[in-house]
Amino acid sequence: MEGSNFMNAVIACGGTGGHLFPGIAVAEVLRDRGHEVMLLVSEKDIDALALSGRENFRVEKLPTVGLPSPFSPAFFGFLRRFYESLALCRSIYRTFKPQVVLGMGGFTSTAPVLAGRIRGIPTFIHESNAVPGKANRLTARMVRTVMLGFKECAPFFPKTNTEVTGTPVRTELTRLDQLVARQKLGLREDVLTLLVMGGSQGASGINQAMIKALPFLRSAPLQVIHLSGARDERLVADNYRRENIPAHIAAFHHRMEEAYSAADLVVARAGAASLAEFAAFSLPGILIPFPYATDDHQTRNAEIYARVQAAILLKESEVSGELLARKIRELIEDRERIRQMAANSSRLAPKDAAGHVVTTMERYTTHEARL
Repeated sequence: MEGSNFMNAVIACGGTGGHLFPGIAVAEVLRDRGHEVMLLVSEKDIDALALSGRENFRVEKLPTVGLPSPFSPAFFGFLRRFYESLALCRSIYRTFKPQVVLGMGGFTSTAPVLAGRIRGIPTFIHESNAVPGKANRLTARMVRTVMLGFKECAPFFPKTNTEVTGTPVRTELTRLDQLVARQKLGLREDVLTLLVMGGSQGASGINQAMIKALPFLRSAPLQVIHLSGARDERLVADNYRRENIPAHIAAFHHRMEEAYSAADLVVARAGAASLAEFAAFSLPGILIPFPYATDDHQTRNAEIYARVQAAILLKESEVSGELLARKIRELIEDRERIRQMAANSSRLAPKDAAGHVVTTMERYTTHEARL
């Protein structure tokens, strides 16, 4: 592809759904514009699961790298795996010959960006959260531009060029007719529908909060889509049955456009990728940030949505079953408020974030090609 405007692009995006799904969204736009794409992912099950059925991308697995404390004996293992990852990237690049590398966050993307920097090609990272993770703070020193999901994140990168692109959302996430979506999930067409989900990490806290809320929701005019994760699926199903609340319960749902289209509101964590998807479907709701997220970044994300009244923010440490049920009841009894919050959520939806990311990458590579 040398000598043309097409480029070989590497996207390092493994480790969590929050890195992987926006990375896939960018890969889709790159491919649609005629570029070659390689995804570098981790060895975790979530990556393999999310990529099943996507044979149209080249995929390479890198050793999963999580940063322990520098004083922990595990730190030496981290260094070894990091250097393994770096050597593997350099070997892959000798064959694939990328013209650009994008890291979506986490230490899975640090070695690929460093390998790109060593090759002398333009490198970028995308930070989807309101507060950047450790990996991106470190990796930012090696890149031309840090692309941001939230403008509130820019002050954390004072020495690097930043550009607000929003957080990319996968192309298959397009709105379906609400009644059709509810039929597909075996739900009634005319009942207000709540989607409860925990994200790829931290589902059990949401599950427990909702289980405690169910006895207080027994007579509510409500049906629920509850995505519990594999571990709690039976426990969650038993509790809905006991309280006689109509629900579609599953560990995961691979066609999230159905769940989002069927729902009127959500109870969920506040990972940046999930929030971008909620906004794309104009979904308001109740956000219970994962309390153990690095630098409490999920709370910072949720505050952005709460500030413009697109969501209600509840701290997990303060959530009782009674409080959560009361907040859900207040919303379902005030349809006008739900409509207003939905409109506010919609205004936070990124407009063609993946397109902005790709255009930024193209701008740098075509500029370099001219020099």
